[in-house]
Amino acid sequence: MRHKKSKGILDRKKASRKALMRSLAESLVVQEKITTTHAKAKNLRSYVEKLITLAKDENVLNRRTVIKSLYTERAIKKLFVLGTRFKDRPGGYTRITKIGNRKGDNASMVKIELVSQNEKQK
Repeated sequence: MRHKKSKGILDRKKASRKALMRSLAESLVVQEKITTTHAKAKNLRSYVEKLITLAKDENVLNRRTVIKSLYTERAIKKLFVLGTRFKDRPGGYTRITKIGNRKGDNASMVKIELVSQNEKQK
């Protein structure tokens, strides 16, 4: 049965799925918006939002957890800057916007971006 299963498999083994999420998360943190498929963006949203929530409270445990989840020092530093930016926001740090289908294989493409600092949550 599928009950309580929250992560998508994305037609990959665990190691390559983990590497994909780390790479996409790093790109999103550094560039603040990326274009990817809808399924990858839905999985990336939960991954990145958990990291930003950890970065809001900077301590040794949270820093080490973030270091395990991202590759480069540049992305880690930027994530803790984002943590201070979203300090007063209780969640919902990302936005997914549909942009149409990819020409080659007709995959549903979306733009996932971090919400701006001055945007109010509903």
